[in-house]
Amino acid sequence: MESQAEEIPLEHRHIIGMRVDATTYVDATDRIVTWAKAKVGKRVCAANVHMVMETYDHPKFADIVNHADLVTPDGMPLVWGLQALGVKDAARVCGPYLTLSVCEAAARMKLPIALYGGTEESLVDFTNFLVDKYPGIEIACRISPPFRELTPAEDTAYTEQIVASGAQILLVGIGCPRQEIWMAAHQDLIPAVMLGIGAAFNFHSGHVKHAPKWMQIVGLEWLFRLIMEPRRLWKRYFKQNPRFIFLFVKQLLTS
Repeated sequence: MESQAEEIPLEHRHIIGMRVDATTYVDATDRIVTWAKAKVGKRVCAANVHMVMETYDHPKFADIVNHADLVTPDGMPLVWGLQALGVKDAARVCGPYLTLSVCEAAARMKLPIALYGGTEESLVDFTNFLVDKYPGIEIACRISPPFRELTPAEDTAYTEQIVASGAQILLVGIGCPRQEIWMAAHQDLIPAVMLGIGAAFNFHSGHVKHAPKWMQIVGLEWLFRLIMEPRRLWKRYFKQNPRFIFLFVKQLLTS
């Protein structure tokens, strides 16, 4: 079943020029597990409006995302975008929840996991959360890199540490677009499936509150996050959200 999942091409659409795959939690998890078992370097992006607009503003970044092995519709606006473009059964595949689905499968199938990103404290708390929720899960390596550009020596050391750990799945939580750029640069160096998971470490470790389910369903998760972190996020949302709506409506009217 899992090998079939990898071979079946996914339906996808380009939303303002960025590819978004019509997948599900089950399908995405099956693909990730299949790749992990094969010990091959793969990249998975969980896409939202912020990522779409980053690709729109930066063609090189668009190339990175559009050549990822899987791009899931993390945000509800992208689900609605897929539906408006003809994928009527499109569903959300949110990075933090995909993380849990993958970790559950990894624990069951004895696939070692590595963690890259966050703070030391959040990684410890996230590890404790996973061990409690999925007994038997193997956290082979966890790295909290500094919040600055790495030196070549640091980057090499971290890469070697991940490879030596034998991890077959690597959760990367250093924020968009940094994590997607990092995964692309390391895909040929690390024989593991890399998932860009954004704030999942902080959500599941309890360091940051996740939006209530009803706000996620109606597409207001951004508002909840803005209320929680106004100083960090106000510029992103007030700049990017209106532009996204304008550009997508323009795409619909001209397609």
